[in-house]
Amino acid sequence: MLEWLVYILVLGGVFFLFIAAIGVVRMPDLYNRMHATSKAGTLGVGLILVAVAVFYQELSVAARALSILAFIVLTAPVAAHALGRAAYLSGVKPCKDTYIDELAGHYQANHRLESVETEATQRKL
Repeated sequence: MLEWLVYILVLGGVFFLFIAAIGVVRMPDLYNRMHATSKAGTLGVGLILVAVAVFYQELSVAARALSILAFIVLTAPVAAHALGRAAYLSGVKPCKDTYIDELAGHYQANHRLESVETEATQRKL
C-alpha cells in the first residue's frame, strides 16, 4: 500500500515537472516562462521529495528531504522575482497580449522604484 502512495507522489511530481518543461517551450515571453517554471517546478520537486521521505521511512532521510523542500519553497519565488526585475530593468518587453504595465514610468534612473509618498509629494507641487 505504501508503494502505491510513493508511485502516486512520484507520478504527480513528474507530471508537474513536465508541465513546467512545456511552459518553458510554449509560453510567449520570459515572464510567463518564469512563472510556469517556478510554480510547477517547485510543486513537482516537492512531490518527489515527499515521495523519497515516504519511501525510505527514516528520520534522517525525511529531515533532509523536507529541509531541501523548505529551501526550494523559500528560494524559488525570490529568485524568480529577482530575475524578473532584472529582465524588466534591462528592457525585456512582455508579450503583446500584456495590456497593463503597472511599473511603466515608476522606476527612477538609479533603478529604484518610486514610493507612494514621492508621487503624492509631486502631485502637491
